[in-house]
Amino acid sequence: MHDLTALGAALRLQIEWGADEALLESPVDRFAVQEPARQATPNLAPRVVLPAARAPVTRALAPSAAATAQARAARADDLAALHAALDASDSPLRATASHTVGPAGNPQGGLVLIGEAPGPDDDRSGQAYSGATGRVLDRVLASAGLAREALLLAFLVPWRPPGGRAPSEAEIGLCLPFMHRLLQLTRPQRVVLMGGQALRALAGDAGGIRRAQGKWLEIVVPDLSQPVPALAMLPPELWLSSANNRSATWSGLMMLKAALEN
Repeated sequence: MHDLTALGAALRLQIEWGADEALLESPVDRFAVQEPARQATPNLAPRVVLPAARAPVTRALAPSAAATAQARAARADDLAALHAALDASDSPLRATASHTVGPAGNPQGGLVLIGEAPGPDDDRSGQAYSGATGRVLDRVLASAGLAREALLLAFLVPWRPPGGRAPSEAEIGLCLPFMHRLLQLTRPQRVVLMGGQALRALAGDAGGIRRAQGKWLEIVVPDLSQPVPALAMLPPELWLSSANNRSATWSGLMMLKAALEN
């Protein structure tokens, strides 16, 4: 205790004398040459820089590829020949897909439903709108008095892109002559465009699928004297996904049924 009291008294004395900093145990020669302060050694380990994520690159369709697709489509005299021409296509999508999913149903029914691209079940089976999406389509069409046997189902792009991504503009451009040829051969009274890409490719943007759904548009097909009336709808995988989608789908089907009956 005596030692603590003495130390406290010494500290008070220093404060009274104006000391405002602690001193070292030995004096410092301010006139001596001092070594410069050492800088931290930089980390010489190689730094790995990850590349930034890039948006998908859309490549323009080469004129030669477009001309080849147009010539192959024009030579098809029926749907079987059209499917064979597609199956022999040199599109990169053909090399990665399991099957070329061609049109299915009744080509003389006067109605063609055009989707965007096959799903995984379609790719495995080679049949349009198979699996869960096909069951939704059949059930909803049946509730409106329609059946797939009475119409033709087709995809704008007949191959499933890798990973189920959306087809690029170039990939769609390569398939568009074949879709035009399908409409030339079947000459439908009505067409249903199921999805935004089918809408843009065949009838123009029209403000997007949400704005265009439930509206009658026109498809201008080369070598057909009259435009083909087309109804914009959501893709079948979204028909039952929400109350708003169910309502819009039912309204569209009623419009389609009324148009076919009249």
